[in-house]
Amino acid sequence: MNLKQQLYQNCLDDVQQRLAICEKSLESLLESLSSETKSSAGDKHETGRAMIQLERERLGNQLKIIEAEREVLLKINPETISEVIKLGSVVRTDDSNYFIAISRGEIKINKDSFYAVSLQSPIGQLLAEKRVGDRIKFRKKEFEILEVF
Repeated sequence: MNLKQQLYQNCLDDVQQRLAICEKSLESLLESLSSETKSSAGDKHETGRAMIQLERERLGNQLKIIEAEREVLLKINPETISEVIKLGSVVRTDDSNYFIAISRGEIKINKDSFYAVSLQSPIGQLLAEKRVGDRIKFRKKEFEILEVF
């Protein structure tokens, strides 16, 4: 598996894992909601149901975000190589290395560190459409793009 495939698979595995956890939590919450029985302390029962409902909404929103990340990843072909930085590009600079995909943070492959960032992130927006040799200024630092694939 080449470097780009490893970065892609790492992001995909992370999304799948978070998706599974979120779905399991949502399923458990729905079971709690359906098993909630009316107790003699009516207010306590209603408060419990309301808290479960709020948690259900939070998990539902989280699930939508994770599914959107998965959709972004599914648009990437890790076999494609481009000279211009776009979704799915791996970028080496004289400062840091990036994988343009989803905002995932640092990924270590062998001894190298890569930052998985989305095109919508500030650094992603600066890198988009750039090529080898272009210079970027980010957070008062200037760096050069050394490699794009």
